[in-house]
Amino acid sequence: MRKVFLIIPLLLLTNSVFAQFNILNAKDPAEIGLKNEEQKKMDFSLPLPYPYTEDRDVLWGKQVWEKIDLDERFNLPLYYPTDTLASMPNVRSLFDALYAGIKQGKITKVYADSYFTQKLTVDEIEERMTAVDTTDAGKDQLADEGIVDEQYITRIHVNSELIEEYHFRGIWYFDAKYGELKYRLLGIAPVAIDPKGMAAGMTPDLVEIFWVFFPDARLTLHEYYAFNPRNTIRPIDYDHLLNARRFSGIIYKEDNVYGDREIKEYIHDNALRQLLESQRIKDKIREYEEDMWNY
Repeated sequence: MRKVFLIIPLLLLTNSVFAQFNILNAKDPAEIGLKNEEQKKMDFSLPLPYPYTEDRDVLWGKQVWEKIDLDERFNLPLYYPTDTLASMPNVRSLFDALYAGIKQGKITKVYADSYFTQKLTVDEIEERMTAVDTTDAGKDQLADEGIVDEQYITRIHVNSELIEEYHFRGIWYFDAKYGELKYRLLGIAPVAIDPKGMAAGMTPDLVEIFWVFFPDARLTLHEYYAFNPRNTIRPIDYDHLLNARRFSGIIYKEDNVYGDREIKEYIHDNALRQLLESQRIKDKIREYEEDMWNY
């Protein structure tokens, strides 16, 4: 009987794994990655709700801002696939998932800053993602002829390929009710090469395109999947991936008395010391949990 109880969940898991993309039952290539009608009826999947946390149960908390470098191998599932035509349905990069939710009106809490004070409309987001400029030859033509040929106009629109990193804002807190240190993600910002700098032919800087309030994006991110290198037929939805902290980040700012200044503002032109300072903040957070159990 023990073997039976062990085998049944395994069979159910295996069925959900293969049924998710319908690759074994598809009678047409177009059906691969799409759920059939029966699967849609049985699909009641929703993001795991956060438990309610009383303010009095939070004994300690620390807000941190992290940089997620997409050049790191561990963070590659957030960057790829950049070509959606060659990917399975609903397997998207994190940027494409966020952008699709914004365009469809499913993600509405989008802001210009990490404190969520200046809300952005869809048109304002598009304006921040788009740049149009005229080359020097086009300016000469405009001065001489009063017109500019299309070949002299540079148009840049931010896409997933231009995303270099992400900025995450989150809070570490000690929950007295459960007696453990927890992390809650609050905001996500895709950081891309400045399209206006590219269009102008200058050396562009990295800019935050927008900030998304993460709780508002959870339902959308639950519908999109990241590539799973360990099991390609079992992708991971972004809500699960981010809540499980399956990414590698470097703290670049913590809340502090100096107006939440960044590490680079008080440690100048020394990447090694900045990295050590980031590690010091991480160690301080971990040590706090250990100190809670020492009397």
